Amino acid sequence: MIVDLVIFTVCEGRLKALLVKRAEEPFAGYWSIPGGFLNADESLDDAAVRVRHEKTGVNEVFLEQLYTFGDPDRNPRARAITVTYFALIPWKNLMQPATAKVADVAWFPVDGLPALAFDQLQIVNQSIARLRARQV
Repeated sequence: MIVDLVIFTVCEGRLKALLVKRAEEPFAGYWSIPGGFLNADESLDDAAVRVRHEKTGVNEVFLEQLYTFGDPDRNPRARAITVTYFALIPWKNLMQPATAKVADVAWFPVDGLPALAFDQLQIVNQSIARLRARQV
């Protein structure tokens, strides 16, 4: 099982998403939302906190569980079920995380996202829809 995170901020009036550049296959060199495999000894919430710290260096952020994605063909390695969390955080610069799994970290406007790994555009779009529904 995988835990993925969609982290948003607002900067200069634009909604932005935090993306990490993958350093490993599959999709090496592609941008993706931060994510990682669930360890056998941790809860989903604990995994989300660990992944958030390892992949982004972001701490002390409330995460809300969004949705579970489980299309059989969503990951070329094997069947992968992803539990996705999202958050809206204040704008700030990030420290480069100390992990070999991430080549870079950057904020992208949600209306100008690069090509994303796996089915992550669908995940980001669903997160945006949930975030906008909350503002009503």
